[in-house]
Amino acid sequence: MRRELTLELVRVTEGAALAASSWVGRGDKEKADQAAVDAMRRLFETVQLEGEIVIGEGEMDEAPMLYIGEKVGAGGDGSKAHIAVDPLEGTNLVAKGLPGAIAVLAVAPEGGILRAPDCYMDKIAVGPAGKGVVSLDLPPEENVRRLAQALGKPVSHVTVVILDRPRHQELIRRVREAGARIRLISDGDVAPAVATGFEESGVDMVLGIGGAPEGVLAAAALACLGGDFQGRLILETEEEKRRAEAMGVRPWNKLLTLDDLVPAEDVIFAATGITGGDLLRGVRHTRDGVWTDSIVLRRKTGTVRRVEARHQLERKPVVSQLVRM
Repeated sequence: MRRELTLELVRVTEGAALAASSWVGRGDKEKADQAAVDAMRRLFETVQLEGEIVIGEGEMDEAPMLYIGEKVGAGGDGSKAHIAVDPLEGTNLVAKGLPGAIAVLAVAPEGGILRAPDCYMDKIAVGPAGKGVVSLDLPPEENVRRLAQALGKPVSHVTVVILDRPRHQELIRRVREAGARIRLISDGDVAPAVATGFEESGVDMVLGIGGAPEGVLAAAALACLGGDFQGRLILETEEEKRRAEAMGVRPWNKLLTLDDLVPAEDVIFAATGITGGDLLRGVRHTRDGVWTDSIVLRRKTGTVRRVEARHQLERKPVVSQLVRM
């Protein structure tokens, strides 16, 4: 893929974040999500590629969201790509004005991103120090101990992020009894999973059950950062299991490694903060413009870019039409 795509794609997540930021704290997650979707779809029209959404916000009949199978991009040099998107990861966070919401996408050549079904996934995410050290097949106590040893610090200094859900009560108990710190989050597990790839974030591991599409996005980022991610789909009906296997997960309950989820050697990941968190600062509206904070990662080169941008919306008609002032 063209290296110029990195900056073209961060413009897409910036636009989605700017549009969603108009709805921070307003209590309407649907309008916030729609604003981010509209902006992302519009800005994809400026990107020189032929893209297909393989991880999106539902099937075609659920439009106007960015749906699985939707074609995006301006064509141009004929580069064909598969794309995973979440225009607003953390809709409840935006509605309530809470930290951790991001606009996020990942792009790879055709076949480079798993077509994961929209279901739950059991996950474990760690940064580079934990690569090859932890496993979803190990007890959480053992994973905490192994990671602490790899990080060169006591278990009591290991921070594990877990979604605050009733289904995680036993997991939370076991991690606490192992001696680790737990940070419970209400929503949005992509940002903390990516944060494990940055030692300064203070997040060492993400554990527990969340969305499978979000798991693929997190895996794309950690593939670029040299971290590790494993997942296993959680399916209940025979129809769900058949669909997962038809999408390439065979058997449906196999342990999905990083390279199962993101097999491409060339992956680009971009994310822009909407509300501030461990990974990114949120959108800031000031007298001299609107500021965004983004990261752009590329697996092929290992490049990590942090992009802080000031936007003069009156000079950006495409974006300004989508931002409620």
